[in-house]
Amino acid sequence: MAESSAATQSPSISSSSSGADPSAAGGGGSPGTSPALGAKSCGSSCAVHDLIFWRDVKKTGFVFGTTLIMLLSLAAFSVISVVSYLILALLSVTISFRVYKSVIQAVQKSEEGHPFKAYLDVDITLSSEAFHNYMNAAMVHVNKALKLIIRLFLVEDLVDSLKLAVFMWLMTYVGAVFNGITLLILAELLVFSVPIVYEKYKTQIDHYVGIVRDQTKSIVEKIQAKLPGIAKKKAE
Repeated sequence: MAESSAATQSPSISSSSSGADPSAAGGGGSPGTSPALGAKSCGSSCAVHDLIFWRDVKKTGFVFGTTLIMLLSLAAFSVISVVSYLILALLSVTISFRVYKSVIQAVQKSEEGHPFKAYLDVDITLSSEAFHNYMNAAMVHVNKALKLIIRLFLVEDLVDSLKLAVFMWLMTYVGAVFNGITLLILAELLVFSVPIVYEKYKTQIDHYVGIVRDQTKSIVEKIQAKLPGIAKKKAE
């Protein structure tokens, strides 16, 4: 009887173990897709992160130098002049290279074809699906910005609106000293210098930032306690 019961139980055990295999395989297959999704979601944000943290010194140096020269040019000349000079410089390089290659081909009697043929054949058309994806992503940010503007200007939170008022009041003094191009130049210098400095001195900076954050939080709490509308709202 024991042998017969063991024999009857063994098929059920084997069938349950065989039934578990697909689920195990499916469970093992799902993590395999996560790195691809993670790499896809990383995208441009990872490229910007690597750029401002100087992971590739040559690439970051080229971007930083080019944008800084453009901003300095805009500070000295008008936008029309800067754009015109850039287009003329680019055309001078491409036309000179095209003429040079044509002369070389004529002398050597070779038929290499157009020197920029590889770039002319590149498909740079934007599909409607990609366009709609970009527009949807942009609309998300636009809607968030509109909600934030309405929230601040219609004083949903008095403290946040006061913060905006104080910030704008300080910006009037900044605008009296600097113009927009100067602020953009300073912003670029900060973007390409602060992250690498923070990465190097992270512990010390976090310590002092924590102290400032605690002091600011205590001041805001004191202000909120003295405002009757805010205190009543928090009590509810």
